[in-house]
Amino acid sequence: MSEVVCTPTQCSPTVMNGRAGRVDTVTARARFPAKVLVTGASGYIASHVVKQLQEAGHQVRGTVRSVKNTDKVKHLYNLCPYAAHKLELVEADLMDAESWQPAVQGMTYVIHVASPFPMTQPKNEDELIIPARDGTLNVLRACAKVPTIKRIVLTSSCASVGWEPRGENEPPRTEADWTDVDKVDAYSKSKTLAERAAWEFVRGLSGEERFELAVINPSLVLGPPLHGSACSSVDVMKQLLEKQTPVLPRMNLAIVDVRDVAQAHVRAMTSPDAAGNRHICNAATMQFAQIGVLLKSVFGPQGYDVPTCVAPDFMIRFASCFDKQARTLLPHIGDFKLFDNTRMREVLGVQPREMRDSIIEMAYALIENGFVKKTKKYRGPGGPEERQRYMALQL
Repeated sequence: MSEVVCTPTQCSPTVMNGRAGRVDTVTARARFPAKVLVTGASGYIASHVVKQLQEAGHQVRGTVRSVKNTDKVKHLYNLCPYAAHKLELVEADLMDAESWQPAVQGMTYVIHVASPFPMTQPKNEDELIIPARDGTLNVLRACAKVPTIKRIVLTSSCASVGWEPRGENEPPRTEADWTDVDKVDAYSKSKTLAERAAWEFVRGLSGEERFELAVINPSLVLGPPLHGSACSSVDVMKQLLEKQTPVLPRMNLAIVDVRDVAQAHVRAMTSPDAAGNRHICNAATMQFAQIGVLLKSVFGPQGYDVPTCVAPDFMIRFASCFDKQARTLLPHIGDFKLFDNTRMREVLGVQPREMRDSIIEMAYALIENGFVKKTKKYRGPGGPEERQRYMALQL
């Protein structure tokens, strides 16, 4: 089920700086580039944020764990070859509070994307909760000491908006909703506690320490990656293309394109109405099997055996007795993830992409970039005719 798409409202160019009540005007992007820090710059979402900021003419500094890890950082320097300002990379670690003070110095905006995202559930939930919450607070505390910083955009998740199992006829979740941390997995709990801690911290600031906070809450993020490192979103698509599981769980996935999520971050950085608010980023809700059918229609003829059959619920229950991944999926069998994306569309002016395009483009990107091996039948993107066929497909 897709949300209704409305015409976005145009945001005023005036931005209120929370420090000392000054009013600043943000006009044409090329005329007034801002200094922006992006944390976790080599990540799936953050790479797209860096790219869009550079394309808009901003001066970008990114944090990574190690500038010497060329496999993870070399692609960042080529995201925008004709950028007005060369990308600067500095080292910082979520759990090293002292590393953030030099990283945020001189910045006008901070987009805090870095956060742990496990490929599997940890044995101890604190392995996720502590880095997510304390890492966020380390960044915010450093920012509070830098008077030039006007606003922080925090990447949270729909997992903090409402990730408990819900029925088909229940209304979509909105930014007013919060996840009950006693009813969800460790990752959802970590995102909820980290975001709540951020809002509480900002409310406690006063005087020259004050800055604005805007939060982005994306659902499951799909779309073409810009880097060569594995992540959870990439792993979902990789498992389907490689048929790592013969059947699919009876699940509904709330999904959104990574490029739209990045655009939401960039828009939230300066939109006056974004300050002090959360913003759900979601494009559609699709069944796992529908994604499988879509992929099979395009990649089946190219030699990829994509699963499309739905596993009986009892099979998932049985597997959960000894398989961690199945145990994580079990509470969401038959669940409907519905989210209201009004603020995404009307406040940030981000119109969600067609998710069929996002899924197919992501699959091609994974094959072209070596995440998934090319088969002998692989022929590459098929152009407008291919798109016409998969858009007409009954899912």
